[in-house]
Amino acid sequence: MPGAGALFKRALIFVHRWMGVFFCLLFLTWFASGIVMMYWQYPQVTAEDRLSRAPALDASRIRVSPQQAYARDELDSPPAEAQLVTFDGRPAYRFRFGLGDASIVYADDGQIQQDFPPDLTLRIASAWTGQPPGAAKEEDNTEEDQWTVSEEFAELRPLRKYSWTDGQQVYVSAVTGEVVQYTTRGSRLAAWFGAIPHWLYFTPLRKHGQQWSRVVIGASGFGTAVAILGITIGLWMYSPSKSYRYAGAPASFPYRGSKRWHAILGLFFGLFACTWAFSGMLSMDPFPKLQEGATDDLSARLAAALREMPPLEIFAAKPPQKALTEAEASSGSPVKELELTSGAGEPAYLAVMGPNQTRVIPVLGRPEYGFDRDRIIAALGKAARPLALTEVRLVTQYEAYYLDRNNRLPLPVIFGQWNDQARSMYYIDPKTARIVQSYNSNSRWNRWFYHGLHSLNLPWLYKYRPAWDIAVILLLLGGASLSVTAVILAWNVLWRKLAPWAAAQGPGVGSS
Repeated sequence: MPGAGALFKRALIFVHRWMGVFFCLLFLTWFASGIVMMYWQYPQVTAEDRLSRAPALDASRIRVSPQQAYARDELDSPPAEAQLVTFDGRPAYRFRFGLGDASIVYADDGQIQQDFPPDLTLRIASAWTGQPPGAAKEEDNTEEDQWTVSEEFAELRPLRKYSWTDGQQVYVSAVTGEVVQYTTRGSRLAAWFGAIPHWLYFTPLRKHGQQWSRVVIGASGFGTAVAILGITIGLWMYSPSKSYRYAGAPASFPYRGSKRWHAILGLFFGLFACTWAFSGMLSMDPFPKLQEGATDDLSARLAAALREMPPLEIFAAKPPQKALTEAEASSGSPVKELELTSGAGEPAYLAVMGPNQTRVIPVLGRPEYGFDRDRIIAALGKAARPLALTEVRLVTQYEAYYLDRNNRLPLPVIFGQWNDQARSMYYIDPKTARIVQSYNSNSRWNRWFYHGLHSLNLPWLYKYRPAWDIAVILLLLGGASLSVTAVILAWNVLWRKLAPWAAAQGPGVGSS
């Protein structure tokens, strides 16, 4: 009679085998779609997309001051943000009060854009794509579809969807008049092979946010368990001295065929399968404390000190027309957006020409490349009292907690760390006075266990691309190969179980 150890080993093999039957295809899907996601993300409208399509502001057409425009709107509360943009081909002030809560007043005649009728949103969509309005197919999108299923679109509905024969699709919010989603035939195809299967992002499931989250957490959690069992069994069965026999020769595993390859590949790639499944689970916030950034109260105080919206009458000292002229003369580039803001208490315009291409135009000063760094540091220290800054420095190249494999995060940035219990860390862009990233003691763990394990977000790999690309692709291909052997083994297990039943049902069962 086998001992307790042998029975325990058999039980683990039995559990691993049947869990593998259910999860092998999911693992194969995760690995294959992960390769696609290295280069093609789920479609979304980014700030870069908006800037690349935005026309340049024309100072000669601005005839209404910010204060006059806001007075026309007859609103009680001051705006959280104010921008001068081009809307429907005209200069306009956009006053924001929160997500989905904005007001537009044209800067050429003070007219208020009360609503966003279909003819206007069609023009907006047409300008975005460069396609003629008359060629668009229009449909209202009040319910979730595959490309607007996320909760972030809830406050922006109803949406109007416009499609062209070249495959471009644009979703415009009837609440804000902004393009909120944009897809092409290529981006949709990439999503179907990448993000959608990888995230289990299918509309019937994803539109039920909590249920979707539980499914993904459960699948990745069970996947982690499958991998741990496989690694454990593989180490048990592995014989460094090659005490087994295979094809008449000494062998390290007592298996042949696909099972032997599964064991060998598991030794090399099983650990990565385990860490990828586990870190994927972390992306769904199963442990909320690990996902938090720096302390919310501290973040709010610092953000207010850095970017508090000043009274609009302050900007009368330098009208936006003059600020535009100064920005264009200083940068040599046309200005796409002009934000009315302040940096560490200094009222200024922030002129935006493109991604990470800005100029600060102080109301009472000359154009600068950014806000005064010493003033920012002083504001940070004052806003955080009684907490104290324990470290402050200028970061000029990417580091362990400030990385971007596509080099899109701005540099240089100001790093600050406080003496609160969470040892909160902040990275602030002095060109815009915005907090770019923040961490506390918990989110630092998440940075390594999620981003580090799942994306191999490691400084020494990111710095020497394509080292990162080669390493990740090789590991994903190894994991996919391991999963293919698992699929073959799962089919063999099912066939052994089902073949006798099929034979008993008669010759018609299982034949085509």
